[in-house]
Amino acid sequence: MSGFTANITGDQEIYHIYIKGECVYHSLNESQFKQTWASLKGMVGLMTTAYKEEDLSYEKCPSGIGKGGGTISWKEPEGGDSY
Repeated sequence: MSGFTANITGDQEIYHIYIKGECVYHSLNESQFKQTWASLKGMVGLMTTAYKEEDLSYEKCPSGIGKGGGTISWKEPEGGDSY
């Protein structure tokens, strides 16, 4: 079974990253956030893009969100490949 599984126990802080107010990365743990944030800031600073460093923002959500949590899985849709 292919797809994606995430632990949503709420026992650690999570981060969401936004570009111009639109969420582009969500539910990152601290190490994922640090790596992704550094990469985005580097790309915006070094490459010619439509975005500036001021367009980047993030939200840090405290642990304990979800009260009880658990694990959630997203499955690939039924059917064959779309290409």
